[in-house]
Amino acid sequence: MRSLPVLRNFIRENASTFISMLLLVVVPVVVSSTAAVILYNYQNLLQGLTLGEMLLYFAIISITMALALTPTTFVALVSGFYLGWNGFAGIVVSYGIAALIGYSIAQFVDHGKMMAFLNRFEKARILMQELRNDSWSLIFLTRISPVLPFALMNFVLSLLQIDKRKFFLASIVGMLPRTLFFFWAGTQARDIVQALQDPDSGRSGQILMIALILISIGGLYFLFDRALKRSLRKAAAKNE
Repeated sequence: MRSLPVLRNFIRENASTFISMLLLVVVPVVVSSTAAVILYNYQNLLQGLTLGEMLLYFAIISITMALALTPTTFVALVSGFYLGWNGFAGIVVSYGIAALIGYSIAQFVDHGKMMAFLNRFEKARILMQELRNDSWSLIFLTRISPVLPFALMNFVLSLLQIDKRKFFLASIVGMLPRTLFFFWAGTQARDIVQALQDPDSGRSGQILMIALILISIGGLYFLFDRALKRSLRKAAAKNE
């Protein structure tokens, strides 16, 4: 029964953070559906971009991904279809920039409130520190999964107050496998509708997606289990 007041306080004190997280899941679905209709009606919209226009495109998608307006998979498919491999490096950097923007927005919204609440509890504080020590692996494993929303993970990971440089680099490295696949799928599509409707490109794509999900789930389970055991040992040692 004692845990109920604690839970209520946790939710009440972090209401703005939880609402922001919910929006980061719902908004990409709505906006990407709208964007897909626009691209269907104006299929030449992004063809033949100049260098300046391409740089502007990268800047715009960095912001839209950070704000959860466009899912990263959607961006990779569309970019692969319209830009070809000349645009791949720009997409990779855009992911990193979007991660940093999302990180900064999350910190602004949360103001460290959630971590301050968790730090009231010794075991939770030690657990967060253990996860922070494994932040590179944690970021990589969340990014490699094609089912964990990019913008939501920006928000969740920012709560650990991870070093921004490490956050940027680990996000890029973790995103590479699925970015490479979906970008390639976009380059192989005959039209934008096919690219958006059939992004997995058959059995090989499905196997890859399942493999990435399993790697992510297995790795995160191992990471959290190890961090939890370490935190419990340290908490017990302090109480002796």
